[in-house]
Amino acid sequence: MKGWSWVSLERTKSSRTSLASKEKKKTIMGYWAAKTEALLRVCAILLLVLTACLVAMDAQTKLIVYTYAKKATFRDLNALPVLVYIDGVVAGYNLLQLSRCSVSACYKREIQSPLLKNLSWVHFLLDQVAVYIVFATTVASTQASLLAVTGSKAMQWMKLCNRYTRFCFQIGGALLCGYAACIVLALTSFLSAYNLFRLYSPTKFLQLKSKQ
Repeated sequence: MKGWSWVSLERTKSSRTSLASKEKKKTIMGYWAAKTEALLRVCAILLLVLTACLVAMDAQTKLIVYTYAKKATFRDLNALPVLVYIDGVVAGYNLLQLSRCSVSACYKREIQSPLLKNLSWVHFLLDQVAVYIVFATTVASTQASLLAVTGSKAMQWMKLCNRYTRFCFQIGGALLCGYAACIVLALTSFLSAYNLFRLYSPTKFLQLKSKQ
C-alpha cells in the first residue's frame, strides 16, 4: 500500500508540475502577443498620422498668367479630405486599443469569461473594418490622384502635376505611407484573430477552452 501511495504522490506532483509549466508558457505567449500588438499599433498610428499630415498640409501656389496665381490644395480632390478624416479616426481607434493592450502586456491573463470573449470579437471585427476602410480610401485617393497626373479630357480635368510638382510628390509620399499603414493594420488584424481564436477549444466547435 505504501508503494502505491508513493507512486500516486509522484504522479500528482508530476501532473502539477506539467500544469504549472503549461500555465507559464501561456502567460509568456500572452505577454509577447500583447507586446507585439502594442508595437504594431504604435507603427500604425505613426503611419496614419503621417499620411493625414502630409495630405492636409500639402499646398502649392503657382503664378499662371502675370499676376493671376492659383493654389493647389488637398481639397481640390474630393477623395483626399475623406482620406484625412478616415486616417485620423482609425489612428484614434488604434490609440484606444494601444492603451488596452499596454495594460494587457503588464497583466496578461487567459480570457475565460463569455463577456470578455465577446469583447475580443468586437476588437477583431473593428480591426477588420479598420483595415478595409483605410485600404479602400487609400486606393480611391490613388485613383483620384492619377487624374492630377494624366488629366481627363472627358471630365475636362487638366493636368496638375506638370505645374504643381512638389504638391504631387508630397501626395505620392503620403499615399505610400497609407499603403504601409494598411500592411501594418493587416498584421494587427492577424494578431487580433490569433488572440481571439486561441481562446477556443481545438476539438470542440466554437467552445471556450476549459480551465485546467
